[in-house]
Amino acid sequence: MPAANLQLSRNTHVYLEKDQTGLNILSTGAAATDQNIYRWKIPVLDGFSFNQAVATSEITLNEMARDNKLNTRRGRSMFNDALEPAEWSFTTYVRPNSDATSVDAALWASMIGNTHYAGSTGWLLTSDGSGGNTAGPVVPSTSNPVSVTYDLNDSNTVELGVFNLYFVLGGCAPGANEAAFGTANGQTVYKISNCVVNSATLEFDIDGITQITWSGFGTLLEQVAVSNTINLASNNSINTIDTGTTATDNFIKNRLTTLGVAVSNLDQDGDGSNDFDSAYSLTLTGGSITFENNITFLTPEELCRVNVPIGHVTGTRTVSGAFTCYLDDSNLASDGTTAAKTSAELFRDLSAATGITSNRFDLNFSVGGSTYPRAEFDFNNCHLEIPNHQIEDVISLETTWHALPSTLDGADEATVVYKYSA
Repeated sequence: MPAANLQLSRNTHVYLEKDQTGLNILSTGAAATDQNIYRWKIPVLDGFSFNQAVATSEITLNEMARDNKLNTRRGRSMFNDALEPAEWSFTTYVRPNSDATSVDAALWASMIGNTHYAGSTGWLLTSDGSGGNTAGPVVPSTSNPVSVTYDLNDSNTVELGVFNLYFVLGGCAPGANEAAFGTANGQTVYKISNCVVNSATLEFDIDGITQITWSGFGTLLEQVAVSNTINLASNNSINTIDTGTTATDNFIKNRLTTLGVAVSNLDQDGDGSNDFDSAYSLTLTGGSITFENNITFLTPEELCRVNVPIGHVTGTRTVSGAFTCYLDDSNLASDGTTAAKTSAELFRDLSAATGITSNRFDLNFSVGGSTYPRAEFDFNNCHLEIPNHQIEDVISLETTWHALPSTLDGADEATVVYKYSA
């Protein structure tokens, strides 16, 4: 295939790479030697982006007339000061795998902790690489059901797990060979080094397939000339992971999604009377879930050079979202009983609770309903804002919520479980 002159976005492959060189990451205790680099193939949707801006300084002259002929100096000069952090964004489908992982496992693990990958067990572990195949923020289960759990227990850390991203333009063009990507073979390859995941957002498009938009930062964006399966490190021991990327039975339908709203403490202001019902029956028309790390990158400031970001620090972790449903005043549950209250009751209870400054609800989104595959997002301590009315053909209510830890310094506000099969 000849060298390309123009590249089309739809011919792009994306790879995530973690370099474990020098880390004792194998659960057997053996030193990491020939299992140092792991690379995940990430199927992305149309609409991905990446860029890196530069911070500049402008020096200008601003003086009065130099002589009686009104001559003056009006010049200016420009300087490149530093590269801003590289920014990247892409969208993936939520796809549980038959091996108790998911297509986006490396993204989840990097977002919720400073993790490493253990090739001997196939799981992502805690920051020191210890504990076997059930340690850290990624907990797989190969039976009843086949699932993988992602939690925030390892996320109270100053730095998160870093990785490299490769955007291979022309990677799936006619005649492209994954074993020999390179400029001479028609591909243009960009590498973003030391990437971190800053946010993940899931939108409930009622007629769509469940997907997550991932975005984050890196230290440096560069074009690289590569070959031999984009092996920049010249290390033939790279482990490529593409489980589930070609499967057709691991997509999730949004329309099957259900929401459980429960209240464990009915009297939240302590006055002896119940402020809320024990549960509410809500049928969703849409919604969103967002995880944010609020990351800041650090860049030195030196004269006579263009400075490059040296790394990142985490900020306040926020987990929040919103859900919409029709304004339903029937006071009936979905099965026709009155065991649970409807959206109008939720609005009335929240608006009437003027003595409660911080309420607590348990929200459980079952994306895909009770079928397989599905994804469950469980938030045990949510603060709900008073719903807003949306005046449309059918009146709706939009409720914004914020998942909080059980204690101010905790890390238990969310649990995500991908279930492939029973």
